[in-house]
Amino acid sequence: MFSRLSGIFSTDMAIDLGTANTLVYVSGKGIVLNEPSVVAVTNISNKVEVLAVGNEAKQMLGKTPGHIQAIRPLRDGVIADFEIAEEMIKYFIKRVHNRGIFTSPKIVICVPYGATAVERRAIQESAEGAGAREVYLIEEPMAAAIGAGLPITEPVGSIVADIGGGTTEVAVVSLGGIVYASSIRVGGDRMDEEIVSYVKKNFNLLIGDSSAEKIKKEIGSAICTQSSKDVKALIKGRSLLDGNPRDVEVNQKHISEALMDSVTMIANGIKEALEKTPPELIADIIDTGITLTGGGSLLANLDTIVSHVTGVTTKVAENPLYCVVLGTGKALSEAKKRGSILLKTY
Repeated sequence: MFSRLSGIFSTDMAIDLGTANTLVYVSGKGIVLNEPSVVAVTNISNKVEVLAVGNEAKQMLGKTPGHIQAIRPLRDGVIADFEIAEEMIKYFIKRVHNRGIFTSPKIVICVPYGATAVERRAIQESAEGAGAREVYLIEEPMAAAIGAGLPITEPVGSIVADIGGGTTEVAVVSLGGIVYASSIRVGGDRMDEEIVSYVKKNFNLLIGDSSAEKIKKEIGSAICTQSSKDVKALIKGRSLLDGNPRDVEVNQKHISEALMDSVTMIANGIKEALEKTPPELIADIIDTGITLTGGGSLLANLDTIVSHVTGVTTKVAENPLYCVVLGTGKALSEAKKRGSILLKTY
């Protein structure tokens, strides 16, 4: 009786479980949730209790007292803290459905291409522990390609680079499968760290990751232009010279210099994928070009750098932030036709 009721009241879900943000797609409703992958917990007398998840928890990053921790349970696209990740998934399922004991959805979760069997199993068990009746996995670059509208089922080569918070997933796809893929452990988080390090070294100012992310979004660029010195912003932090609060003015040239290593690694990773692609598919890619997805693709002029390094026309997908979750949602709704793309683990 319960299993029949569970099937009636459940709504299937697709989850983009990202290092920086988690997005949830529900069949028939579209994207219903987009929140940071952050959990705030309190630890008193060795008893851990969840205080906040998502937006509320992110506001606590770097601002918590000793007994409270703001934790990001995913690192480099995979689960680093199993128990906290499970609590986060439970919270998001409850937020989306709000149906108590009758919520038992089928869930499709995207995973990095380079995730090990152990890491994939951890993701599956977290979703099952959160109440899913059935869990499927889909590889992140394939989901990004579907969400970007690439012709993945046709005998035509396409290449997609999904630049997320923890990793950059590059894949060449054709005939519904991945011909070549690589996972580069460079993404938005590393870019933020490089800005923190650059400001510390060049301005003797200590800033947090949130401040670095904000300045990256405001004036970040992959290349310097003639006007880069004129694009400026204030950044606030603590002086390393006297310990006092201080703000300094930085320009776009500074930020592009800070991001040079990450940008170079991403561009070279895409170039390496092209070098390992069969010649017949390369001919197609020259015509179709390279597609960038993910939050990192929004860095100004990144497509220009990739095009320059690879010699192939590069474009940013429409709605790059949502390509992976939309692709995962399409794989969920068309599971029978796309069955070979979904990975069921046992």
